[in-house]
Amino acid sequence: MPLGLITGIARAMRRKRTSSLDILSSKRAPRTYYKGKNCKPTGFHTRKGGYVVVPEKLPNYVVPDLTDFKLKPYVSQCPTEVKTTEASELAKQS
Repeated sequence: MPLGLITGIARAMRRKRTSSLDILSSKRAPRTYYKGKNCKPTGFHTRKGGYVVVPEKLPNYVVPDLTDFKLKPYVSQCPTEVKTTEASELAKQS
């Protein structure tokens, strides 16, 4: 009898984890289930099938003025080593 109990516990440990069963997708759910993409709605649906966009719900991006910015937006995948006076001074001091 104890051997059957031990094998039953071993079989239970070999089963799928319960956390993977908690994940609900549209394939495992009823036909009417719609999961979406975790996006916030920007408006609401009307009774006649239209959609009204609410300006307060739209994202507002504040971009600073970058006219005199020294850095470039592109970063090379193969950077070359640049020797500067600051790096050479630090090397001499240490």
